[in-house]
Amino acid sequence: MASLRNTRSRSDRIGLAFGACAAAIALSTASPLAAQDSVAPPSLEDLIPDEAVENSDDWARRGTDDPGASETDVPAGPDLEAPIAELPGMSVAWPEDIELEPLQSLEPEQDIEFAQLLEGAPQIAVDEAELEELSSTLVLGFPQKEPPFSQRGDFVDRFEALSTIEELGGGDENVAQLAARAREDEELLGNLLRVYGYYDGEIIRTIGTRDAGEDAAVQRPRVRFDIVPGPRYKVGVVDLGELGTASDAVSLRRSFGIETGDYLQSDTIIAERFDLDRALGESGYAFAEIDEPELLIDHERVEGDLTMPVRPNGKYVFGEVISSDEAFLSSRHLASIARFDPGDVYQRSLEFDLRRAVTATGLVSTAGVEVREVEPPQGDEPGVVAIDVTMERAKLRTISGAIGYGSEEGVRIQASWEHRNLFPPEGALRLRSILGTREQLAGITFRKNNFGGRDKVLTVDAYASSIDTVAYDARTVALTGTYERTSTLLFQKPLAWGVGAEVLATDERNRIVDGIARPRQTYFVGALFGRATLDTSDSLLDPTRGYRVTGFLAPETSRTRGQQYYYLRNRVDASYYQSIGDRTILAARAAFASIQGADLIGVAPSRRLYAGGGGSVRGYGYQAIGPKNEFMEPIGGRSLVEASIEARIGTGFLDGAVSVVPFFDLGSVSTSATPDFGEIKMGAGLGLRYTTGFGPIRFDVGIPLNPEPEDSAVGVYISLGQAF
Repeated sequence: MASLRNTRSRSDRIGLAFGACAAAIALSTASPLAAQDSVAPPSLEDLIPDEAVENSDDWARRGTDDPGASETDVPAGPDLEAPIAELPGMSVAWPEDIELEPLQSLEPEQDIEFAQLLEGAPQIAVDEAELEELSSTLVLGFPQKEPPFSQRGDFVDRFEALSTIEELGGGDENVAQLAARAREDEELLGNLLRVYGYYDGEIIRTIGTRDAGEDAAVQRPRVRFDIVPGPRYKVGVVDLGELGTASDAVSLRRSFGIETGDYLQSDTIIAERFDLDRALGESGYAFAEIDEPELLIDHERVEGDLTMPVRPNGKYVFGEVISSDEAFLSSRHLASIARFDPGDVYQRSLEFDLRRAVTATGLVSTAGVEVREVEPPQGDEPGVVAIDVTMERAKLRTISGAIGYGSEEGVRIQASWEHRNLFPPEGALRLRSILGTREQLAGITFRKNNFGGRDKVLTVDAYASSIDTVAYDARTVALTGTYERTSTLLFQKPLAWGVGAEVLATDERNRIVDGIARPRQTYFVGALFGRATLDTSDSLLDPTRGYRVTGFLAPETSRTRGQQYYYLRNRVDASYYQSIGDRTILAARAAFASIQGADLIGVAPSRRLYAGGGGSVRGYGYQAIGPKNEFMEPIGGRSLVEASIEARIGTGFLDGAVSVVPFFDLGSVSTSATPDFGEIKMGAGLGLRYTTGFGPIRFDVGIPLNPEPEDSAVGVYISLGQAF
């Protein structure tokens, strides 16, 4: 305490010395306070040495010790050899006078068993660890042999995808940079172990230029993590709250595929929670709630108790569909495109489907669907919910145009105007025109979407056209009506169909047939037609598995030069898709068509059969395959056979978007109603596909294998979608 007081005194005195004069004047003129000590000195002058006033800096450097004191005045320390003096008031004798009995030796107990603390613990030998070298700067070691780390492969893949070292590694890292990134990766590894149910795992991190057991050091530093997962925890008690109160409790519990004794894994819990939520939504529980899952880990039991409160909140059936804009899209129309009827058990997927269907009309900018309780459940009777559809109108008029050039089409300018809801609901009117070197057209189309049901379309089309191809020159006026059930990207149907009728007048030329010169001929044609498609493929634009079969049948009558002809046009197209490995898809196509009941002269040239082109036999021009006249112009035929095979091989370029496609096509056209295979044209080539969000872009280069002199040496085809 003396030292502390001296230090404080020195500090106080230094401060006072710097302001001694001012303080003395102030204190000498000040009046004593009432609370002032009566015996205190009247001023501080007596407390300040004279040398501090005369030379305060020098005095401060010397401190406050008396300069006249000598070393002999310093008190001597205690004598360590002197006996300890008697303490006053101490009545207990010092232990030096007490004699202690000698300690007795204990005999060992024969029945003592020592606990095997390490029994069953994983055997760790870091120098014998199995290594996974992810890069030149990152290595994972797995020294634990028992129990085996069964999730190791997936664990390594996920770590590699999320590793900070892998993401930021550029090859020029120093030890400090690697150490900072390694700390983040060590935390990541611990989290991943817990994801797989390893809650007692250990991560051993080392950073250096040489691993254990290596004699030579590498130049660049690297990080090694030795992973000891320990035992894998299992599921203990599973508590799903009020799920047992639901009428479908047994089936709902079955949808949550986690039972006591299963291995713990966070991914599985999240996936099963989603499955249970989906099952509730598909079973009528429109307002079901599921809280976030919680795990209580018990390290003694090596288990985790799972708690995930579920509140079914009653079962419901569908009621009415209510539109927020009756004049635009009425409630009745929305109910007709919904895939449910009043009284059906509520399904969340059907609610979402209705919202997608409203958006797919193209008439709204935004659409919302909400479930509203109309009647609550009563006992065993389900409640009723109404589906409220809200929408905002989109711009309904569209003007579009395109300018292009094709080797088979020449220059082509196309324009159109459309009002998509001129005749509510979903009644569209479209005006279109084409101006080109080979084709000119003017047309008007009325289209009624979702007419009579979801994805059912009524179309009435009238047009006048003039088209000049290598096969024919036709000037046509036509009126066509169709009613069809279409397959869409939103809902690809296993069965699509269409029926319709067509009447037309066409003035065409096909100058020479069978050596007889023919001037232009006018044909009046009437037809009924129908088509159906069976589709098990997994995509409309880019299928990878399944098949498609389309059949077309059209009885027609044709009148020309005072003669009436009756005939039947038919066609069958089939395609098959099969995945081979992870990157290759084998695709095959076959087609057969015929016209039966009339001679070739009774069928307008524009309605005959032709082959060749990007959707037929690649390597040949459009309509270039088939019988020809003396001017080497195709005259068409009454039967057709085509076949194609191609392999769509993924390359991995641009994140797998680019594929290479070798292909082989063949085709034959005959003037008879049944194929005679008098001449079969074959083509082969190589194509590229670039996958986009709206389908693949196709680029094919084909070479005719047995061309005619007038055929080109190569054919190039660019389009959207696969060839078939």
